[in-house]
Amino acid sequence: MSPELIAVLAVIAVALAFDYTNGFHDAANAIATSVSTRALTPRIALGLAAVGNFVGAHFGAGVAKTVGDGLVTLPTGISSLGVVFAGVLGAIAWNLITWYFGLPSSSSHALFGGLVGATLLSSGGIVQWVNIGEKVILPMVLSPIVGLTLGYLLMLAILWMFRKGQPGKLNRGFRWAQTASAAAMSVGHGMQDAAKTMGIVVLALYTGGFQESKTHIPGWVFWTSATMLALGTYAGGWRIIRTLGRKIIDLGPPEGFAAETVASAVLYFNALVLKAPISTTHTITSAIMGVGATKRLSAVRWNVAGNIVLAWIITFPAAALIACLTYLLVRPLFG
Repeated sequence: MSPELIAVLAVIAVALAFDYTNGFHDAANAIATSVSTRALTPRIALGLAAVGNFVGAHFGAGVAKTVGDGLVTLPTGISSLGVVFAGVLGAIAWNLITWYFGLPSSSSHALFGGLVGATLLSSGGIVQWVNIGEKVILPMVLSPIVGLTLGYLLMLAILWMFRKGQPGKLNRGFRWAQTASAAAMSVGHGMQDAAKTMGIVVLALYTGGFQESKTHIPGWVFWTSATMLALGTYAGGWRIIRTLGRKIIDLGPPEGFAAETVASAVLYFNALVLKAPISTTHTITSAIMGVGATKRLSAVRWNVAGNIVLAWIITFPAAALIACLTYLLVRPLFG
C-alpha cells in the first residue's frame, strides 16, 4: 500500500474510534432523562437511542460539510493527515477523561479543539478563526442560553395546561410521551454527532487524493459513521447518564419530556436550517436546568451544574493542548 493510503486508513480508523467514544460518552444526551424518570428501561432506552442515532446520521450532510471544509485549512501533502490524526486523538483522549469523571462535556468541541490545536503546530496549516467564532464559539454560548430559556418556558406552559390534572395520571401520560421525545432527541443527536465524523472522513479522503470533492459524502461513509455511533451509544455511558439524569435535578416524566422536546427542536433547527455543528451535550443539559428551575431555583444542584459548565469551558483548549502534544509525537510518521 502507498503511504497516502496507509495515512488515510489511519485517520479513518481514529475517526471511527472517536465516533464510538462519542456514542457511549453522549448516550446520556438521548436517554438520561427517560431512564431517570423510569419512562424507559435502560436497555430499551439505549436501543432506541442507537436506532435514532443511526437514522439521524443520514440527515446530517450539512453539518458534515461545515466540519470538513469550514474550520481549518490543512497543509498540503501527507502531513495534513497527521494533523487530522492528532486532532482526533486529542478529542478521544478528552472524551475518555471526562467520561471517567462523569462530566457531560461536548464531544463536538473536543473534536474542534483537537483539530485547531494540531493545525496550529503544523507548517502551512491555517485556523479559520472567523468561522470558528461564528460556527463554534457563538453556538457554544447561545445554545445553552436558548436551551435553558426554552426549557423553562415550555415547562411553565405544561404546568399551566395540566394544572388541574391528577399527578398519577399525568406522570403515566408523560412517560408514554417521553418515548417520542427520547426518539426525537436520538435522531437529533445522530444528525449532529455522526455528521462530525463523516466530515473528518471526507476531509481525509480529499486530502489523501482519493476523491476530488471536499464536500461529497460517499454512501459507505454514512453507513459506517452511523453504525459506529449506534454501537457506541448502545454500549452506554453510565457515569454520565447518572450525572445528567440524577445529579443535576430529580426529574419527573413531565420535566423529562419538556427537556427532551426543547433539546431535539434546537438540534433539528441547527442541523437542517443553519447547518451548524452545535453541542448536543450543552443543549440537553441546559434544557434540564431550565426545566428544573420552574420548581424553584434551589431545586437545581448548581454546584454540579457549575462543574459541568467548567468542563464546557475548558474542553476546547484542553483537547487542543492534547492534540498539540500528540502531533509532536506523530508528525515524523506523516512526513
